[in-house]
Parts: sequence; structure tokens; C-alpha cells
Amino acid sequence: MSLPPPSLWRDRRFVRFWAGQSVSQFGDRISELALPLIAVGALHASANEVAWLTALAWAPNLLAIVLGAWVDRRARKRRLMVLADLARACLLLTLPTAYLAGGVTLVQLYAVALLTGAAGVLFNTAYPPFFAHLVPRSSYVDANSNLSASRSASYVAGPALGGALVQAVTAPVAVIADALTYLVSAALVGPIKVDEPRAAGGEQANSSLLRRAREGLAFIVRHPVLRASLGCATTVNFFTFLTGTGLTVLFADRVLGLSAGAIGLAFGIGSTGALLGAVIAPAVARRIGLGRSVAVGAVLFPAPLALAAAAGGPTWARAGTLGLAEFLAGIGVMLFDVNLNSLQTAVIPDGMRSRVAGAFSTVNYGIRPVGALVGGVLATAVGLRTTLVTAAVGGALSLLWLLPSPIPRIRSLARLGPHLAGDSAETDGRPAPR
Repeated sequence: MSLPPPSLWRDRRFVRFWAGQSVSQFGDRISELALPLIAVGALHASANEVAWLTALAWAPNLLAIVLGAWVDRRARKRRLMVLADLARACLLLTLPTAYLAGGVTLVQLYAVALLTGAAGVLFNTAYPPFFAHLVPRSSYVDANSNLSASRSASYVAGPALGGALVQAVTAPVAVIADALTYLVSAALVGPIKVDEPRAAGGEQANSSLLRRAREGLAFIVRHPVLRASLGCATTVNFFTFLTGTGLTVLFADRVLGLSAGAIGLAFGIGSTGALLGAVIAPAVARRIGLGRSVAVGAVLFPAPLALAAAAGGPTWARAGTLGLAEFLAGIGVMLFDVNLNSLQTAVIPDGMRSRVAGAFSTVNYGIRPVGALVGGVLATAVGLRTTLVTAAVGGALSLLWLLPSPIPRIRSLARLGPHLAGDSAETDGRPAPR
């Protein structure tokens, strides 16, 4: 069993970055509640119009592969991240401004959802190269654990905070809180000094965006770790989005006959499972190996859907079974995400990070709405219980992508072979000599 790396809490740069991300995550929970409530309450939108709001927020991810290629050409990824935070803050502030002036419209709400989604993609494609040089390689897993823990905590407390804020000041005005969190994030991230890799030069810099985007996708396909991880993540996302939150809530309400309070409690328990999973992910990786932790998470994330589908008996048993299923799934998704994200950071070369992140997002996130649509059709045709079991079995089969790959045999990032490691195999967070 390998020893844990030095504590990141002594690194002031990481603490600033973690604080900025934590604050903005709590703000996101407010907007996730407030934007649909603006559509429903202030604009009296229909169910289809609210669905379009969600779709537009996700839509920019389909272009992440091209945006990632563009970001790779830029020298200062930190500046792009700050720009993305400032853009999201300004866009969100247009909503309370228009509301107080009596002129907020559904078109404006759609535009804000689309453009803030695009700014989010910009941030997420600039993030990997910045993160790789902010954190020492030996601390990738711990860093991702800390960041994921704060995100999970935002899902535990954020909805309640957002609901109270919306009730106190109305949904459009509550959005101001999220805008302020992006300003705080920009203020914290902006001064962080990181030795970022130079942008690509020469012929590579002059190649077209489409060519560079194809290179990012081709690199994933050729690399044994990235190819298996993309296949696994895409498969598990497709099947878990067959049910998603919407159909799971519908199942709990119509099939299990649970009250809104019981359903909310079950999902709250699931959020605590995700928080626990984020915290224990580094220790699990050190105990059983990084790759095996990814494999365990790939199964433990979707499999509890079958447990939920089997719920029966008195009300307390049905509610308890659903809560247990959500709790186990929360642990599983964090074991999967924390360790796989760390492994990907270690194997991607500096000059490819944003392109690979963009290609990964386009495929991995692009499959989610497809899974949701298929899940709706399947639930209508065969029922909610069968759909949950299908999602559980199909998601668990994502393990088949990992078994023939090198991933299950990887004990730690320190033991990556040279044929797997990226060209940033530094041990102190700085670029390797060239």
C-alpha cells in the first residue's frame, strides 16, 4: 500500500483554487433551481419550454471538441478560466436586471442558459492543463477528492440554501448570489501563478481547428487508457441517464408511492454517499489500487438502480431501500470520477489536454440527452421497474471496457509505465524538461 502524498492544505495556490471552485459550486445549485423557477413562476412556461431550457444549457458541450482545440492554441489557460467566470457572472446579472425593470422574457432566459453553458465549456476545457501544473502528480487523486467533496457538499446543502433564498427574494433576484460566486471564483483564481505550458507553435499552431479536434479524438482512440475510459464513461452515462433524476422521482412517486418529503430525504442520503465517496476515494485507491477503484466505481455507480427497482414492503422499507440505493450509487460515482479523472490527467500530454477534454466532453456528455430520450421511450414501453433494471445491468456492463485495458492493473500514478504516461511526467507540478 503506497503512502499518502503531503497535504494539499499547506499549498496556498491549491487552497485558493479549491475555495473558488467550492463557492461557485454552491452558487450553481442556486441557479439550477432558480432558472427553471423563473421560467415556471415568472414566465408561466410549459413543460416542453422548461425542457428546452435544460437542453440549451447542455447543448454547448456538443461543440466542446472544437472549443478544446481552440483553447489548446491559447497560452494562458488561467485567463480563459477567469474570463469564463466573469462572462457567466455578467450573463446571470442580466436576469435580475431585466426582472426588476419588468422585461425578462423566455428568449432571454434561453440565451442566458445557452451562453452560460458555453462559458462553462470554455472553463472546463481550459481547466485540465491548469490543474495539471497547479497540483503535483503525486497529489492528483487527493486534489480531485477535495474538489469532488466540496461539489458533493454543495448538492447536500445547496438545494436547501437555494430554496430558502428563492422564497425570500424571488428566483430572479436569487440568481445574483450565483453571479457573485463567479466573481469570487475569478478573484481567487486570477492571482494564482502557475508555470503553464507554451501554446503550440509552428505548423501545429497553423492547422485548422477541425484538424486539431480530430487529433484530440484520434489520440483518445489510440491510447489504451483513454480509449477504455471513454468507452466505460460513455456507456455508464448512457444507461444511468435512461432513468436520470426525473424518471427515478417518477418511479418513487407512482410505483413506490412515496411522499415528496420521503423522496427528498432519499436523494439527500444519496448526496451524503457522494460526499463520503469523494472523501474515501484516495484511501480506497491506496488500499486496492487506482485502477481497481475505477472498476469498482464503474459497477457500484449504476448497479444500485436494481436495488431500487426491487423495493417493496411497508413505506419505511420502500423509502429506506431507495435511500440505500442512492447512497451506494453516490459512493460509486465518486470512486469512479475521482480516480479516473486523476488517471486521465496523468496520461494526457500537455499539448493535448484541452483537445482531449473537449473530445471527451462531446462524446461523454453528448450521450446523456440520448440516454434520457431512450429512457422515456423504454419506460413507456416496458414500465419503470424494468427500465431501472435495464439501466443497472447495462451500466454495470461498462466494466467490460476496462477489463482488457491496462487500467485494472494500475496500482498508482507513480507506477505508470512510460508507454502510458503523458509528456508531463513531472513530479513537482512543473513541465518536464524538453
